[in-house]
Amino acid sequence: MKKFLDENFLLESKTAEMLYHNFAKQMPVIDYHNHLIPDQMANDINFENITQAWLYGDHYKWRAMRANGIDEHYITGGASDLEKFKKWAETVPYTLRNPLYHWTHLELQRYFDVHEVLSAENAERIYHECTAKLQTPEYSVLNLLRKMNVKTLCTTDDPLDNLEFHQKLKNDGVDIKILPAFRPDKAMNADDTAGLNQYIDKLAALSGAEINDLDTYLSALKARHDYFAANGCSVSDHGLEQIYAEDYTAEEVKSIFVKIRTKAALSMDEVLKFKSALLFEFALWDHEKGWVQQYHLGALRNNNNRLLTQLGPDTGFDSIGDFSQAKQLSKFLNNLDSQNRLAKTILYNLNPADNELMATMIGNYNDGTVAGKVQWGSGWWFLDQKDGMIKQLNTLSNMGLLSRFVGMLTDSRSFLSYPRHEYFRRILCNLFGADVENGELPNDQEWLGKVIQDICYNNAKTYFNF
Repeated sequence: MKKFLDENFLLESKTAEMLYHNFAKQMPVIDYHNHLIPDQMANDINFENITQAWLYGDHYKWRAMRANGIDEHYITGGASDLEKFKKWAETVPYTLRNPLYHWTHLELQRYFDVHEVLSAENAERIYHECTAKLQTPEYSVLNLLRKMNVKTLCTTDDPLDNLEFHQKLKNDGVDIKILPAFRPDKAMNADDTAGLNQYIDKLAALSGAEINDLDTYLSALKARHDYFAANGCSVSDHGLEQIYAEDYTAEEVKSIFVKIRTKAALSMDEVLKFKSALLFEFALWDHEKGWVQQYHLGALRNNNNRLLTQLGPDTGFDSIGDFSQAKQLSKFLNNLDSQNRLAKTILYNLNPADNELMATMIGNYNDGTVAGKVQWGSGWWFLDQKDGMIKQLNTLSNMGLLSRFVGMLTDSRSFLSYPRHEYFRRILCNLFGADVENGELPNDQEWLGKVIQDICYNNAKTYFNF
């Protein structure tokens, strides 16, 4: 019987152990999509306690606590941080076979050298032990990143962000490359015309010009795209239910924009045409600058209206959606490719039913100009767990080139989430190791090791030009 979470955790063969320990383990980390807070890095803060570092903003843990019958008072409510930690520790033993069980204990081990299984019985002692360490200079947020060998990361930023904290990080000469990513979802959200008008007004104030027509709106947004590029951005990101690629004319979209500004009601057809037009424009700008564009597709967000009203968005009430993806996605990519203006692109699906769809779609637009130009991204959100990762890796292997894959990302709001890269690497090495042991791959350690290291780090470094 193997020991829980030992040095060969998830490695089921000698070849897997060799690949992980000799090749994968030492590779640096590029985290090209996450939701870390730039000002916390710019000011290199120390968290006051383990709850603030670990539980604040982590809707994965919040969902588990609610499922365990924990009152909201101890999740996002007014309970003390120690009380919240105790309730999480009380929940952890019930997370068996959920990825949170592995992640929780990997994070305790890798950051705090705590090798116990967390429970209600040892919660207070572990809380104080980890909190004491978090008060020391060695546990500032930048040092937490260094501890995990993070070399480059991309935050997720609205076009209206002034990027002052990214500027400070650069001016301070921080050795970790911390870059913004352009996330313009709010700029095209015609489902909420009141919110969109407020957004346009803020953009007008920022640009110092009135925005009453589509041309001035696009010009102002393009100026923000240019501003992001001037501040080191080379990555965009979109969180959408599905790709929008309706047919439209310029005059139609101009008319729709006037309706938005005059607060007239839009038909669903008009909403879709506006979104399609904006999404296409963003893609043209990305290609013009040589950026990488990312599309996260398929989340059904804010399902619980009562708790959305009480707690706001991004608090753990999203789920997998069953949106139709293939036809519009193909049309969108084809429209760009037909003009030879398709940027490097990464596609992510939240519904595992779309795995084979995504794995084959990328092959339609890989044109030989660069290895892996169009990528199928790693298991995302509900799929960034053992089973989801294995399915993604196997499907990509069967229908594409796993060897050209740009690998793992955290998609996290927590500075303590970087052992997820280790988790991915162990799973990756175990898959290759099993194939070697079964005689399905040659035992060419030098080549296998190179492929492993490419997937862990080198492919992303080359793809993003970091």
